[in-house]
Amino acid sequence: MAIPRAARTQRRTRIQEEKEEQILEAALEVFSQHGFRGATIDQIADVAGMSKPNLLYYFRTKDAMHRALIDRVLDTWLDPLRAFDANGNPQSEIRSYIRRKLELARDFPRESRLFANEVLQGAPHIEDELKGPLKSLVDEKAQVIRAWAETGKIAKCDPYHLIFAIWSTTQHYADFDVQVRAVLGQDHAGEGRFEDAARFLEGMFVKGLEIHE
Repeated sequence: MAIPRAARTQRRTRIQEEKEEQILEAALEVFSQHGFRGATIDQIADVAGMSKPNLLYYFRTKDAMHRALIDRVLDTWLDPLRAFDANGNPQSEIRSYIRRKLELARDFPRESRLFANEVLQGAPHIEDELKGPLKSLVDEKAQVIRAWAETGKIAKCDPYHLIFAIWSTTQHYADFDVQVRAVLGQDHAGEGRFEDAARFLEGMFVKGLEIHE
């Protein structure tokens, strides 16, 4: 995990913490708009309202800011999957997972675009995370889904592609929000679009996993 330079001091002050958050908020805005390659330290300093030397006191490089943000995003994004309970009702667990993912799309669209940009560039900064902790977590939850299918609680399915499908459909509402709102039009593009999406996706995935005699 990336640690801000100021965080390495023995006594980290409230002002240091506030400055780091100010910088990361500005970095998130710039990275989500321009991607890692298109973003510059000068842009981030400008958005943060700080001088470049002051910014570099807290984060020495663009990579350090980007990695700190990506670490946060990964942790937040994986929380709903961690909550996937093997002992829960499969239909309820899938519904809850869809809703949690849509809530993240609604509340953290810039973080979603930051992550999408990283992956589209080949995940150069997080490949180890994807192949390590992320893969381990998905393997664990895939076993849960497979066990549900084997015990007749849901229809047989490929658990990995089920997870991928939920990821892609829910995160679409963050990564392609402009397109979603444009197509839905003024009457349907308000906050209610997320509830509409939740009901549709719940129906599609849950009904699709029903067992038919």
